Amino acid sequence: MKTFRNPRAGLVLGALLAGSCAVPPPASQDFYQHVNARWLAENPIPPEYSSFGAFHEIFERNILVLREVLEDASARRDDPALDADLRLVGTFWASGMDTARIEELGTLPLQPELAVIAGVSSREALVDALAHLQRAGVGAAFGAGPEASFVNPQGQVLFMIQGGLGLPEPSYYSSEEPEKAEIRAAYVEHVKNMLVLLGQDAESAADDATLVLALETRLAAVTLPPEQMRDMTNLVNEISFEQAETVLPHLGLRRWLRGLGAEPPAVINVATPTYFEGLDRVLAEGSLDEWRAYLRFQTVSAFADYLPAAFEEEDFGFNRALLLGEEEMKPRWKRMLSATEAAAGEAAGKAFVARSFSPRAKVMAEQMVADLLAAYRENIETLEWMGPETKAEALKKLAALGVKIGYPSKWKDYSGLKFEEGQFLRNAVAAARFNTADGLAKIGRPTDPTEWGMTPQTVNAYYHPMRNEIVFPAGILQPPFFSEEMDVAANYGAMGAVIGHEITHGFDDQGSQFDAGGVFRVWWTEADRAEFEQRAQRLVEQADAHRPIPEVSLNGKLTLGENIADLGGLKMAYRGLKIAMQRSPAGESGGLTPEQRFFRAWAVAWRENSRPESVKIQVATDPHATTEFRCNGPLSNLPEFANAFGVKEGSPMARPADLRVVIW
Repeated sequence: MKTFRNPRAGLVLGALLAGSCAVPPPASQDFYQHVNARWLAENPIPPEYSSFGAFHEIFERNILVLREVLEDASARRDDPALDADLRLVGTFWASGMDTARIEELGTLPLQPELAVIAGVSSREALVDALAHLQRAGVGAAFGAGPEASFVNPQGQVLFMIQGGLGLPEPSYYSSEEPEKAEIRAAYVEHVKNMLVLLGQDAESAADDATLVLALETRLAAVTLPPEQMRDMTNLVNEISFEQAETVLPHLGLRRWLRGLGAEPPAVINVATPTYFEGLDRVLAEGSLDEWRAYLRFQTVSAFADYLPAAFEEEDFGFNRALLLGEEEMKPRWKRMLSATEAAAGEAAGKAFVARSFSPRAKVMAEQMVADLLAAYRENIETLEWMGPETKAEALKKLAALGVKIGYPSKWKDYSGLKFEEGQFLRNAVAAARFNTADGLAKIGRPTDPTEWGMTPQTVNAYYHPMRNEIVFPAGILQPPFFSEEMDVAANYGAMGAVIGHEITHGFDDQGSQFDAGGVFRVWWTEADRAEFEQRAQRLVEQADAHRPIPEVSLNGKLTLGENIADLGGLKMAYRGLKIAMQRSPAGESGGLTPEQRFFRAWAVAWRENSRPESVKIQVATDPHATTEFRCNGPLSNLPEFANAFGVKEGSPMARPADLRVVIW
């Protein structure tokens, strides 16, 4: 439901660009290359990345600020005058940077979890192990946590969902395509290697790796593929606790919840119910030897980055190098930033905001949101294809939309979390147990309207359908998306389009199934919904026709929500710019009109080079299209773009009127 979750996209090979794109194509042929060809040719992917673009540029600047914050906090962690949150993350950072201590401890810090797994001698002990590992941050077999109810969003319910596979998506376990078969074989070798590092001999580790693959293959057979995970009917399944017990008789929900330290809730959303029915069969039929092997591997994988270097290198070799094409591990300080973010990211957030996001920037961002909302209201009111009854509901939803910008109004309380000197892995477990307990405590309680789903330093944004809110962390409100000093046209073409994107998620194929109060219900007339789906199908077909690399095509159904959001968001941002220019007119600059600068900023926001391995994984698993399509796809449907650059109808960048998609 969150967007921009994985900004990896599109393939542009530097060597090809240096040759064929030395002279960029005209705007009418390929606007993405027209604007970005030189940057793409001059900015090869760093060896530590699978892709690199505008999102990563912002991320790289943000983490330099965070590095200063954490290094200073680490150096001053014994200072009683230091802020308690900074002392907390300073201690965690220091434990992660102490590689000598990590090597000295070896696998000793993981022994409590391994001992629980070794003690799995019955089905009841298996349930206990699943609960113990869930608390420690190991999501074996399925995921669980708090979420706003689909039926009554003012309250929190336990949300359970499929999970626990080590390969990217279910087809990797059964496909006979040579590439997937090779990855599957490499995965078995990787599992064996990780178990050997844990201390098993090579022969028994190889046997256990075969068991792991067998169990995961059975789980994969009942796991919904990414495309079906976008069907909300597969996610909405709120049932009573007693009903859930009948779905999962072999899990033993009471025992599992007791192991988590939680009481049985009145309601559970057992999302992906067909998966849990299948999981229950696997729990009943699978051998305990299989489960012990599986849990050992899941656990060591979850904590590979907190163990000695040999574990990190093996994990990188499969998950980053083989699957994504990365050539080198990120330097340790960058890896520790990611670990700190996972453990207690908001604790460093206040210091990041103080250094990177001014009060004036917040006011400017709030004005942009106001302009986009005004543009949306006007657009809905004048939509030709939608009837008055549906329009009234859409306007009601837009009026109820919540907005969060920059940072939380109430910061997370970490006073119950403690870290120890020189105990990196145990500190990670402590953080996971704290965050799990914090989440479970929300179940059955009112939804906290001040809570954020991202830290303020995150280069991301999201729309939450049950909360009906859009959220823009300070981390993404940075150049080249947004700046106090940037041209208004550039601000609206980049960040304005992101804002419009998130608003549009409230009205995409998924978000449009939730009403103004975040309730999952039908608020469309039958005729209007049929018209919406017909228009959306044309966008599916446009995406299906795009090949980011010769071997693969985009999946239009998988990427539909993001493509609707890109198209609607850009259109509304353009209208928002027009509203802003009524307050403060903008003229030509650098030989470009404000409209041209707006669309150039959009293209700059999507510039990115990606490795082919990364593109293949993205197309198979990610609801976001590749960046060249995200740039050119919406533009080719907007007459405003064609008018700005004098692009003739029928050119690659200006679809004929009868082929354009207009939804919002």
